[in-house]
Amino acid sequence: MTLDSERQIIDYRLAFAGQAALELRVRLGEACAPAQNVPDWARLAFQQCPHCPLKAEAEAERACPFALALQQPVRLLAGHASFEAVEVQVQHRGREVRQRTTLQRAAGSLLGLLGATSGCPHTRFLEAMAWFHLPFSSSDETLFRVLGTYLLGQHLKAQKGLVADWQLDGLREGYRNLRKVNQGMAKRLQAACNEDSSLNGLVLLDLLAADTLYSLEQSEGDLDSYFSWYFDASIDI
Repeated sequence: MTLDSERQIIDYRLAFAGQAALELRVRLGEACAPAQNVPDWARLAFQQCPHCPLKAEAEAERACPFALALQQPVRLLAGHASFEAVEVQVQHRGREVRQRTTLQRAAGSLLGLLGATSGCPHTRFLEAMAWFHLPFSSSDETLFRVLGTYLLGQHLKAQKGLVADWQLDGLREGYRNLRKVNQGMAKRLQAACNEDSSLNGLVLLDLLAADTLYSLEQSEGDLDSYFSWYFDASIDI
């Protein structure tokens, strides 16, 4: 598949009252290039997640992929507090989404996108969703997208003769690992942030991950009401 910029590039623009707007560009399908001067908080060995499969001792200067992706927003958002009001514009696939919200929520949306595309081994299962990024998604929208993406992935695996996970065991495990990553990144950001905007954005993201994991594990039919047509025995699907 040849990628055009309309699909590959996601632009975030954050406008604060009386201040110059901040602009961040995410290029999907391209990992962050290793920086020459990686800050201590972004090095792999610094507060490394206990379940991280990457080896810090193999390369003393190796950076954490997720932390590397967060360097720019951490630098740009330094000095801004999470409760600040911000006008956010997100452009992707020829569409523009605008929302006036708190910096905490804007940072949560952006950090989730950066994490999914960073190359972290424990966020790779979210990468396909990033290509169809939905800023500021609610918990039920996230659950819908996560389940749909994962099951489509299993369908594609089955078509290629690979073993498919129709019971969602891998998805549940992925979200358990994701929560550990979010907690580990929060520790890193505590060492990096002057204010709490990025840290609180990550906390918000973890709450959403926890909510999604709870729905996956409890199977309380959170999405059943959207599929009532499927449950009508008189209809042959």
